[in-house]
Amino acid sequence: MAKQNRRSKEIGKTPADLRASVLEELRLLKEKIKNLEVTEKELGSDIRARCLRIPQIPAATVPDGPDESGNVEIRREGSPTQLGFAPKDHVALMTRLGMLDVERGARLSGSRNYFLKSDAILLEIAVMRFALDHMIARGFTPFGVPLLVRREAMEGTAYFPGGEEQAYACKNDDLYLIGTSEVPLTSYHMEEILEEDDLPKKYVAWSSCFRREAGTYGKDTHGIYRVHQSQKVEQVVVCRADEEESKQWHAKILENSEMLLRALGIPYRVLHICTGDLGMAQVEKFDLEAWMPSRNGYGETHSASRFHDYQSRRLDMRYRPKGAGRPVSATRSTIRSWRRRES
Repeated sequence: MAKQNRRSKEIGKTPADLRASVLEELRLLKEKIKNLEVTEKELGSDIRARCLRIPQIPAATVPDGPDESGNVEIRREGSPTQLGFAPKDHVALMTRLGMLDVERGARLSGSRNYFLKSDAILLEIAVMRFALDHMIARGFTPFGVPLLVRREAMEGTAYFPGGEEQAYACKNDDLYLIGTSEVPLTSYHMEEILEEDDLPKKYVAWSSCFRREAGTYGKDTHGIYRVHQSQKVEQVVVCRADEEESKQWHAKILENSEMLLRALGIPYRVLHICTGDLGMAQVEKFDLEAWMPSRNGYGETHSASRFHDYQSRRLDMRYRPKGAGRPVSATRSTIRSWRRRES
């Protein structure tokens, strides 16, 4: 480019009999630059795509394991009630009480869809509001979030690339239905520089969430456990780039969720998620599994994760340390405070 500019300025001083050759040289330079710009753009896109697939490094405390079979149970809280008889499952009970209609839901929208009715709707609202009020009492700011987001938000929170098959896409608008309000909540400060004195940011949102559940057909097909649409309360904490502070918030958000289960009197267990079952962005993760009588076992209802600066870097979300200095990427922790599962 510099050579092209220099030679262009020299044309006026070039003898008439040599100008044709100089103009030809400039034409070839311009063509070469154009081809190089195309190559640079292609290589840049390829590098970015590869970088987006580089996973987070797990914490040293994360147990090794190939998949969910390697998850480690840390403790159990509460004891399942001994009924002395085989309990009916939630589908039979709710259908009999006029609270659930799976057949019409599937007829209208396909499998893994259903209608909630009557007292079930009031119960769902009550549980969601209970979780929301619980978080507000602990200093979290409530949000109503967009259910449709751009690809930048999905990539920034590390759901893309890799999670496209799980997301519902509105291709005409290049928008995606969220699978969790973590995506819009975390992206709220995308491309912003915050002040250290304004941290931590503690946000909570109650929203509808959507998942295609691609690849899970034949698994958990009965009832309303693994469904396409659900309600969820999510808590997100954005804090300073400090390892110990990140661990402290991780412990607090896990405790927030455990308090909900204890308040509802639901027995549960805590799992430490192994390396093979961690998401691409997670440093460490704990799942809470509630006791579900009709399954005669535990099923996941909550999860708590920390991410260090993995998502904030992708979202270009930074903060300015006290006393000026260069902005640094914030760290983040999140937990699904409550999501509807089989009861």
